[in-house]
Amino acid sequence: MATIPPHIPDNQGPRNHTHFAFAAMTTLFFIWGFITALNDILIPHLKATFSLSYTQAMLVQFCFFGAYFIVSPVAGKLIERIGYIRGIITGLCTIALGCGLFYPAAEVAVYALFLLGLFVLAAGVTILQVSANPYVSILGPERTAASRLNLAQAINSLGHTLAPLFGAALIFGAVESEQISAKSVQLPYLLLAGVMLLTALSFKFLKLPVIESTDEHTAQAGDSIWQQKALVFGTLAIFLYVGAEVTIGSFLVNYFGQPHIGGLSEHQASQMVSYYWGGAMIGRFVGAALTRFVAPIYVLAFNSIMAIVLLLVSINSSGALAMWSVIAVGFFNSIMFPTIFTLAIRGLGPLTSRGSGLLCQAIVGGAILPLIQGLVADSTSVQFSFVVPMLAYLYIGWYALVGSKRPAAQQEVPVSL
Repeated sequence: MATIPPHIPDNQGPRNHTHFAFAAMTTLFFIWGFITALNDILIPHLKATFSLSYTQAMLVQFCFFGAYFIVSPVAGKLIERIGYIRGIITGLCTIALGCGLFYPAAEVAVYALFLLGLFVLAAGVTILQVSANPYVSILGPERTAASRLNLAQAINSLGHTLAPLFGAALIFGAVESEQISAKSVQLPYLLLAGVMLLTALSFKFLKLPVIESTDEHTAQAGDSIWQQKALVFGTLAIFLYVGAEVTIGSFLVNYFGQPHIGGLSEHQASQMVSYYWGGAMIGRFVGAALTRFVAPIYVLAFNSIMAIVLLLVSINSSGALAMWSVIAVGFFNSIMFPTIFTLAIRGLGPLTSRGSGLLCQAIVGGAILPLIQGLVADSTSVQFSFVVPMLAYLYIGWYALVGSKRPAAQQEVPVSL
C-alpha cells in the first residue's frame, strides 16, 4: 500500500490547494463508480449472449473484484516507486486498455476474453481505489473523516446512477432483445477508453499536495495490523458490505424480469437499476451531513437494520413491493463503505497505510458474494437468493455496535490539517 502521512502538512500550500486536491480525487471516485455499476448491465447482456447460468454470469464480478485482492499490494508498491500522479495516470491508462480489450473480445465472441478485459480494467480501478480512499480521509480532521469520505462516495454514487442509463441506452437500446450480440458493447467501452485517456492527460498537469513517505515510522512501529481488532473486524465488514452491494446490483435486472416481480424487459429493468444507485447517492449526501452530528456507529447500525428489513420484505412479497423494497436498500447502503473504512483505520497512526491496503484488498468481497448468490439462485430461486446479502448486513450491524470499538489507549490519536 502506498505510504501516506497522518495528515497533509500545512506547508504544502494554502487551504484552497487542499480543496482542489479533494475535487480532483472525487473525479476518480466518479470514474470507478461509473465503470463498476456498468457491470450490472453487462452481466445480463453477456448471460443472454452466451446462454450462461447465474453462477457463470457472476464470473464478471469475480474477475472484476478479484483484481482488488491480487492487485492492491502491487498498486501500493507501484505508487511508492513512480509517484502519486504517475500512479493515477497509470491506473487510468490501464482502465483504457481493459476497455479496449472489449472490442476484440466482441469480434471473436469469446466469454473468456471479456473476463480478461474486465480483470485488466479492474486492475486500473484498483490503483485509483487504493490511492484515493485513504488520501481523502487525511485531507482534514479525523473526526470528520467519515463525513468527508461520504461526500466523495456520493460523487462515486453519481457515477453508479448514470452508468445503468448509459448501458441501457447503448447496450440494450442498440438492438432488439432477439438480436442481442456481443458486438453491442464495443461502442460504449471504446467511448470509455477515450475518456480515460483524456482524463489521464489532464492529471498529468495537475499539482496535488505532496505525499511524504512514512516508511521510517512504519518500520519502527512495534504493533502488527493483525493485533488491531477493529481493523481486522472492519476488513471482514468491508468484504461483506462490498459483496452485498455488488451482488444486489448484479441481480436486479434478472430479478425485475421475473413475471411475479416486475415482468420487465432487460432494457426497462436496466433503467430501474439507476434508482438503486441513485438512492445510494442521495443517502451519501445525507450521511455526509448526518455523521457530523450523530456518531457514525449508530448511523451504521441503523442502516444495517433497515437493509435487513427491506430484504426480508422483498424476499417475502411480489410485484411493486418486492421491487421497490430491494431498490430502497441502496439508500441505506450509502454510508456503509466510508463509515466502516474510517472506523477501521482510526487510531492506527503509522500503521494507517498498511491498514488501508488491507481494507482495499477486502473489496474482493464483490467477487465472492455474487458467486455465492449465483449458486443459491441456481439451486433455489433468484428471490430467495437475496438472503445472502441479508446475512452480510447482519454482521455489519454487529461490527457497528461491538466490533468497531477500540481500546481506551487508542481513543485519541489526533489527525488534523
